[in-house]
Amino acid sequence: MLKSDFSYDLPPELIAQEPLAERSASRMLVVDGQSGQWQDSEIRQLPAWLHPGDLLILNDTRVLPARLHAHKETGGAVELLLDRLLGEQDGWFLAKSSKALRPGMHLRLAHGDEAEVLEKEGMDVRLHLLQGSWLDILESEGSMPLPPYIHRAPEASDRERYQTVYADKPGAVAAPTAGLHFDQILLDALEARGVERRFVTLHVGAGTFLPVRSDDVLEHVMHAETLIVSQETVDAIAATKARGGRVIAVGTTACRALETAGQDGNLRPYVGETRLFLYPGKKFQVIDALLTNFHLPESTLLMLVCAFAGTECMLAAYRHAVAARYRFFSYGDAMFITPAVPGTRVI
Repeated sequence: MLKSDFSYDLPPELIAQEPLAERSASRMLVVDGQSGQWQDSEIRQLPAWLHPGDLLILNDTRVLPARLHAHKETGGAVELLLDRLLGEQDGWFLAKSSKALRPGMHLRLAHGDEAEVLEKEGMDVRLHLLQGSWLDILESEGSMPLPPYIHRAPEASDRERYQTVYADKPGAVAAPTAGLHFDQILLDALEARGVERRFVTLHVGAGTFLPVRSDDVLEHVMHAETLIVSQETVDAIAATKARGGRVIAVGTTACRALETAGQDGNLRPYVGETRLFLYPGKKFQVIDALLTNFHLPESTLLMLVCAFAGTECMLAAYRHAVAARYRFFSYGDAMFITPAVPGTRVI
C-alpha cells in the first residue's frame, strides 16, 4: 500500500484561507460508502441527514496559542510549536533553529522566562520551564498555530474562529476542524431533531502537520496524542446502540478517540495516549458515520476516510468536490460519510 495510492489533484485556490462569515454556512458533500454515490448538500441540512436517537460525539479540546519564539544563549532564534504538554512546566515541542538544539541548552522566551532542553527526538525537544506555567506563557506570548497551507499570518479573529464553540479543555495545537462548522443555531436544530451529543477529548498534536514520509504506508508511525473517553460517553454510546441509533463522530479526532477506546471490541473509558493508525483494511469498532472536512493528499486522515468508506469511493468523491469547487482543509467545507459496510460494528 503506497502513499501515492491516496493522491489527488487539488488546485491551490480551493484551499480555504479564511473562515466563512457564518460557521454553519459551509457546503457538505454527503457520501454513501455502500453505494459509492454522493449528493451535494449544506451543513445546515445536517439534521435532515440524521435520525432521532442518533448520537453525535464531539471533541471538546481547546486550541492553545501554541507557537512561540525563543532565543538560544548564543542569540540564535528558535521557533517552537507545542506538540503536547506533560504538566505545568514540561512539554514536547517541535523546534526550528539554524543549528539543532541539544539537551542541556537553555532557551529564553519573549518575556524573560527560561526553559531547559531535557531530551531530543528528531525535531522534537522536551522542554522544562524553570518557573511559571506553560499554559500561562502560551496564553500571553503565543500565536495561534494556523496550518502551513494557510498562507497568511494569524489574525486576532483566528483566536475565536480557529476554535469550536464548545471548546473546553486546553491542550490542542490544531483545531478539530469538523467541529468548526457548528454554531448554537445548528446545535439547537440537532437537539430539536432528537439527536443527542456527548464529548471526548483528544488534544491534537503538532505531528498532525507532518507529512507521511515513507512510501510504504505500513511503515508510517503515528505521532502520539493524549485523549480522554469518559464513562458518561461510553454509557451514552451503549444506550444509543441498544435503541438502534447511530454513533456519529464529528471529526477524525473523535473517531480515533473512540476507536482507540474500543480497539478490542469492548468500549471502555480511556485516559492516555494513542498512536492509532486507521488505513484501508482496518476495522472500525464503534462509529457508524463520520462528519469530517476534506483532507490533504497522501495524509493519514485521507487514509482514515478511505478505510471507512472505500478508497475508490472516496477518491471519486474528492474529484467531484474539486470539480464542484468545494473549499478544502481546515477552514473549508464538510463531508458526511456513511461506511462501505454498514451495520457491522461489534460494540
